[in-house]
Amino acid sequence: MIKISQETKDTLKNLAQENNIYLEGNIIKFIEVGDDEEFLAYLNEATKQDKENRKKRLLVTKQVQQQNKELVKQKEEKESLLDELEQALKKAEVSKEIAEQDLTLLQKKTQTELVGNIVKVSLVLICGIALMITILYSLALVFNKDTELLGNTFSNMLGILLTNSFSIIGTIMGVKYATKDTN
Repeated sequence: MIKISQETKDTLKNLAQENNIYLEGNIIKFIEVGDDEEFLAYLNEATKQDKENRKKRLLVTKQVQQQNKELVKQKEEKESLLDELEQALKKAEVSKEIAEQDLTLLQKKTQTELVGNIVKVSLVLICGIALMITILYSLALVFNKDTELLGNTFSNMLGILLTNSFSIIGTIMGVKYATKDTN
């Protein structure tokens, strides 16, 4: 047991009355009271105040612990959502790349088909016109008709058709070269 002088007891009582400050903790249990009823009342009030303060601190501690648990849970949820978001972003990027590759392939296929159709139509026209002029010139030769005008036309037409066919082929090759992927 701890013995306290009367002067210290009076100081503690005055502190309690003036500032509402009491002793706290387990030390209250070890103070020897003696026959001082006022100091006994002070220690009882100090014990009561100590219990209330401990309850308040315990409640605050429990609230802080609960908030910490909630914060940890929210942090885990946010991390989980962030991971899911990153995975979804990666999947979207992969899907985008696949779609771009498919689109590029489709465009190249369409361009190739278009170029093929243009070449076929051009060749059919060139061959058809050349065949018609050749037939007309041949008929004129067979029937001994005047072939001078038809010969010049035949010669000019073959030159023009030949020039145009090379021009079409050159244009197609230029388009193919310009759209070629150089990566």
